[in-house]
Amino acid sequence: MSLSHFRITRFQFARDRVIGDSQVRADDVNVAALELVSESGEVGLGFIQTLFNPLPDQQEIESVFEHEVWPTLKGNRAIALVHRVNRPRGGNQRAYSLPFHEAVQVALWDLAAKEAGLPLHVLLGSRRNRVKAYASGLDFHLDDDAFVSLFSHAASIGYSAFKIKVGHRDFDRDLRRLELLKACVPVGSKVMIDPNEAWTSKEALTKLVAIREAGHELLWVEDPILRHDHEGLRTLRHAVTWTQINSGEYLDLQGKRLLLEAHAADMLNVHGQVTDVMRIGWLAAELGIPVSIGNTFLEVGVHMAVALPEVEWLEYSFQNFDHLVEQPIEIRDGYAYAPDRPGHGLVLTEKARGEWTRPRRLARSELGAAPENPRLPVKQQGS
Repeated sequence: MSLSHFRITRFQFARDRVIGDSQVRADDVNVAALELVSESGEVGLGFIQTLFNPLPDQQEIESVFEHEVWPTLKGNRAIALVHRVNRPRGGNQRAYSLPFHEAVQVALWDLAAKEAGLPLHVLLGSRRNRVKAYASGLDFHLDDDAFVSLFSHAASIGYSAFKIKVGHRDFDRDLRRLELLKACVPVGSKVMIDPNEAWTSKEALTKLVAIREAGHELLWVEDPILRHDHEGLRTLRHAVTWTQINSGEYLDLQGKRLLLEAHAADMLNVHGQVTDVMRIGWLAAELGIPVSIGNTFLEVGVHMAVALPEVEWLEYSFQNFDHLVEQPIEIRDGYAYAPDRPGHGLVLTEKARGEWTRPRRLARSELGAAPENPRLPVKQQGS
């Protein structure tokens, strides 16, 4: 059935802890649900998210979407749109005024899978229904006690792999964090670090050697240097033979392709744009490059993770989003499970639509208490 109309519901609420890395921090959530509705009444759900600044009022979001995006969707079938290949030229090669790109892809694929009567991962070609999940703290701005509490909890519920934020101006602080992590997770756990481009190429080499000499084995280092420094990334790949260089998080589809063609990463990091992830994932598989799925909103990336042959890991960061949907993605014993429900399996709750909708932009001081995070102990929320 063709697309007949859309709905947008704006949300804004406090986070249960400050998240961030060596470059940024955030303590609130700014997101809007995009629902694409077909003539049959089926709904495809995606989320429009900004990390650091509130979205405009809902009326403005709807107006921008109606003028910039809806004309390309209205009257078309979702299954046709997800497979359409565009040839952007000139002024058409530009981003939307608001971050609709991922939300549109996720909503269209959700709707296409529902109308095919299949879970999204099955429509994408999966041969399995689970993938290993690693615990990621987004922990740069937590104090040491909160850091230890978060990762101790993750270890207690079955995680065996952990990623921490590094890149502090005081390198001793990075080393201390690694020591704290080692003390609170099981021996033999996999450890990853993420400087978020805080280092230069030479600096990264020096610090990775120092980390190894301090007794820390790393599964990978993520985005150690600038995303476009292909020469520096290649140098690190050849120099640090004891770990892997994971990159690509900050790059669009074309940038990821160039990264692979430059042989500048041991592992490619992708996120939540379903069409883009599958396209670059197919290329990575052809080149034999492993893929990792970084944070995706409400872990919708589990569908791509189980559909792509090169994906071993999916990132989970204990963010307080679960109250928005009826059944969040199941994660237990260190694995994320792709739902067997039609589509991606995430449905906006009427409670969220009623209690958490914020049609107008609010000041941070007006947000009130953070929604409960059922995946963290109460004592850790608000750390």
